[in-house]
Amino acid sequence: MPDKAYGALAPPLYLSTTFERSADGSYPLGFEYARDDNPNRHDFEHAISEMEAGVDAAAFASGSAAIMTLFQALRPGDRVIVSHDCYYGVRQMLERVFVPWGLRVDLVDTTQLSALERALENPAKIIFVETPSNPLIRISDLTQITQLAHSHGALVVCDNTIATPELQRPFEHGVDVVVHSTTKYCSGHHDAMGGVLVAREHSAYWESIRFLQRLCGCVPSPFAAWLTSRDLTTLSLRVRAQGDTAFRLAQFLEAHPGIERVHHPSLPAHPDYEVARRQLRGPVALFSIQVRGGREEAMRVAANARVFKRATSFGGVESLIEHRASIEGPRSTTPPNLLRIAVGLEPFDALKADLDRSLVAPAE
Repeated sequence: MPDKAYGALAPPLYLSTTFERSADGSYPLGFEYARDDNPNRHDFEHAISEMEAGVDAAAFASGSAAIMTLFQALRPGDRVIVSHDCYYGVRQMLERVFVPWGLRVDLVDTTQLSALERALENPAKIIFVETPSNPLIRISDLTQITQLAHSHGALVVCDNTIATPELQRPFEHGVDVVVHSTTKYCSGHHDAMGGVLVAREHSAYWESIRFLQRLCGCVPSPFAAWLTSRDLTTLSLRVRAQGDTAFRLAQFLEAHPGIERVHHPSLPAHPDYEVARRQLRGPVALFSIQVRGGREEAMRVAANARVFKRATSFGGVESLIEHRASIEGPRSTTPPNLLRIAVGLEPFDALKADLDRSLVAPAE
């Protein structure tokens, strides 16, 4: 939004850690200390809240910090249900930090409503759903999940990082809180780390999240917030272009003799294809493939890529390829022959040729 002081179309960067009080001791402009709030962070929170059609948003220094705060706002002894195919870092966080702290955690296949029904026979505070999931790109039915959860007194949190507000609107399905790792598509340039929580409505739980954000101070820098606010203006164009290219690549790879399986929800062979048709507003830009020949063959394919870069993360303008199991370590449940494909903004023909050459070329 334009700068209110001078009308600049590019908002300025506010680096101040503290703000001046008036003579009566108040803060007439609404800012006191940078841990509590900052103009750049305030603008970003307002923008992402509007994009998700929420009532409020809380920004953090990373997606992991945002998710950590979700669980910190609960109490020891509370129980949460989490998608079993969720980001490996979330599983690590729960297992190594929050279970010892006293949180009770059950990993459940949230694509199977019957499994969720059985899990809800015991009370739960939150159902944490990652859809599309990472790295198998499974799709959970948010409408059915929220109806079931709310009938049992549980809140639903949806990690919407992969789909973004452009392709999936969780609040329209009754979700209570949305999560984004803004490091990914919201920023979109591999240069700004952050995370955000967005609330569908105000509640005591949301006030606890806001309290922890301001008290504990795990917030983004003004520069990270400024960069991400700027990048939100191109989110729709980037996500649509990246998703269209990814779908074309998935179709190409589905017929490739070197590929055992393609995990993209816009393909009719995907187990959640019908749910994806109802819930997603277009193809996502992140998908996975399983390479014929096992782990070593998958590693060879990734090593041979030239347009695709071998790097973790996703959502940026550069296309990335990654062997997930080797990143996650010896306790990974990811198939050893799986490569995660994050499509950027390079031309389709260049990406297709790179994958085709990598799949058939000898080891280098």
